[in-house]
Amino acid sequence: MSVIISSTKSGFPALPFEAMKNDILGRSYQLSLSFVGETRGRRLNQETRGKSYVPNVLSFPLSESAGEIYITGAVAKREAHKWDHTYKEHVAFLFIHGLLHLKGHDHGEEMEKLEARWLKKYRNKTT
Repeated sequence: MSVIISSTKSGFPALPFEAMKNDILGRSYQLSLSFVGETRGRRLNQETRGKSYVPNVLSFPLSESAGEIYITGAVAKREAHKWDHTYKEHVAFLFIHGLLHLKGHDHGEEMEKLEARWLKKYRNKTT
């Protein structure tokens, strides 16, 4: 089961979040996905990581079978073109990135290959 919350006026794009979560983390994994504004994103990043910038995505494991992902939609919109993504594709990419962190992956070549593989699978569902 997953819970998706938006605390922003713009909401969030329609993506197969549940299917993506199930593919990467499994059906029994409990996930909360929140779309937050820049103020909340910066505050979460400061309080949890000691970083002062507005993040595009944050992921926090709560247990081996539960976690949270926060996506700052405004940052995703601004940076999508840098990745040659649409906004919707970039949100999918950031969600996948967060899921892979919750699965235990760190930044690097292996994670990038997994991100590309999963984004390719879901790309046709992001346009």
